Amino acid sequence: MKICLLLEGSYPYVTGGVSTWAQMLIRNMGDFGFILYTIGAEEKYRSKYKYSLPGNVLEIHEIFLDEMVRERGRYGTRYRLTEDISASLRALMTGDTVNWESIFEFVAKRRMKSELDFFMSRDFFDVLKGAYADKFKSVPFTEFFWTVRSMLVPLFFILNRMVPEADIYHSASNGYAGIVGAFGKYLYDKPFLLTEHGIYLREREEEIIKSGWAKPYFKDMWIRFFRNLCGCVYDYADQVFTLFEKNRDIEVELGCDKDKIRIVPNGIDVKELEKEVNNSVPAAEVRRNGLGFINIGSITRVVPIKDIKTMIYSFNQVKRAVPNARFFIMGPTDEDEEYFHECVRLVERLDLNDVLFTGRVDIKKYIGEIDILVLTSISEGQPFVILEGMACKKPFVCTDVGGCKELLYGRDDEFGRAGFIVPIMDVDKISRAIIRLCEDTDLRLEMGENGYRRVSSIYSAERCIETYRNIYKAFVSQLSEIQAPS
Repeated sequence: MKICLLLEGSYPYVTGGVSTWAQMLIRNMGDFGFILYTIGAEEKYRSKYKYSLPGNVLEIHEIFLDEMVRERGRYGTRYRLTEDISASLRALMTGDTVNWESIFEFVAKRRMKSELDFFMSRDFFDVLKGAYADKFKSVPFTEFFWTVRSMLVPLFFILNRMVPEADIYHSASNGYAGIVGAFGKYLYDKPFLLTEHGIYLREREEEIIKSGWAKPYFKDMWIRFFRNLCGCVYDYADQVFTLFEKNRDIEVELGCDKDKIRIVPNGIDVKELEKEVNNSVPAAEVRRNGLGFINIGSITRVVPIKDIKTMIYSFNQVKRAVPNARFFIMGPTDEDEEYFHECVRLVERLDLNDVLFTGRVDIKKYIGEIDILVLTSISEGQPFVILEGMACKKPFVCTDVGGCKELLYGRDDEFGRAGFIVPIMDVDKISRAIIRLCEDTDLRLEMGENGYRRVSSIYSAERCIETYRNIYKAFVSQLSEIQAPS
């Protein structure tokens, strides 16, 4: 059985989060073959994997969006667009209801040497002029033209790539990876599954609203475009998996059929992690000495969505109340180097001692020596770093995003709180929660034990893997029954 796993901006180029989930899934399902279909931003990352790919990875198809800039289109190609495809293209521009089957049929039948041929055709220009006259006459036409191009070219660039044939298509996110899954279902009439770790549309909306690259009068158009994209994925998916109750409610609100949705929490191998941590020699910089340091840490990527600056401001207040506190920011710093340097300058400007950016490290050499873990993200799904920390009996201070509250406070279970949930970007409340844990050893130990018991009982890797294994088998079995001769 071949599973085509569809990934955007994650595995195998980035560690943590979705990548941790993907590696766990593939590595523990040796009875299935996996085809990886990956979508990334920059071709410089081709074949530069952060993981050793398991032996049951049969193929990898790497798509990088910056390849688009090297393509050259030809003027004058005729496409003779039907009324359906013209209406659907126009709807993609205006945010109206899109007939995605007509889009898929057009791409499948008119496999283009270069999608830019289409975007430089008179046929496309006629559709664009109609959309402009209908809804956008108040904005400059040239800006409208280039905005539509930048919006639609990546979509058609991805759809115009070959989708490998598989028994099941399983996307680890909505958006571009999800639309490939929907297209795969259209092409081969095979099951399409979607796992949303975070809510893709909400993340894009937040990014667009805060962006400087999108002109204010085009932001609504961009949001409507992604809404159409995500709606297509929900409609084509045979089943949608999410990690916690709050996400399911949002998916229903965004138009996903509630009967399709099933909650499958992430999982972690608690005993294996314990064993690895216990057998690891702590890194020199995190080892305690006679000064009796309190070690505070964050396992995170240094990128804006993790809001490292709020973390730094909070530690500045902690350091005043707890002079023996140290702060370790553990994770890659090269994903957004400009933001990383801004964070370093902030530490210098605050004249803040005992803050260390470790870069990419073996977390097992640090986590055993950490007393308190912190996560100040402005968006999350169900973070693996919280599961890892709970498995190591570490209390957390986390912002109220994604499934963090459910992990730390539980959902109708008897395990008790495993840390504190605090509002996004609230430096005072974040710092007060950290200070309380710094000053109360018994509370730290109690919350660490509560988290350990919860993760061991509810969030085991075995349960997560077995659930997906049974799901795969059930869908392939249904397909076999449908295709069997009567």
